[in-house]
Order: sequence, then C-alpha cells, then structure tokens
Amino acid sequence: MNRFIDYLKIGPVFAYFIRVFRKPDPNQPTSVNLRMMHGINRVSIVMFLIAIIVYSVRHCTR
Repeated sequence: MNRFIDYLKIGPVFAYFIRVFRKPDPNQPTSVNLRMMHGINRVSIVMFLIAIIVYSVRHCTR
C-alpha cells in the first residue's frame, strides 16, 4: 500500500514547475538541449494554465 501512496505524491511535480521558471544554477552544467527543453516546458505549462482558466470561466458563465 505504501508504494501506491508514493505514486500519488505530487510534491516533486510542483517542485519541477517552480524550478523550471527559475534562473539556472551557475554551478550546474548547461547545454543547448537542456535550455531548449526547459523553454518548451515553460511554454507548455503556461498554455496549460491558460486553458484551465479559459475552461473554468466558460464553465462558470454557463
């Protein structure tokens, strides 16, 4: 049962959302591929949040 509960923990997901919008750590190695991946993730997170807001507004105004 503990393994199932561990799968449902979403704390690391929120930690990644916050980490992706921060400035990169200068001590960590960086590459173009990693920067592109984080840029695409930023765009997708913002688009998802906008879609949730639009859906909520449409649902509430009906």
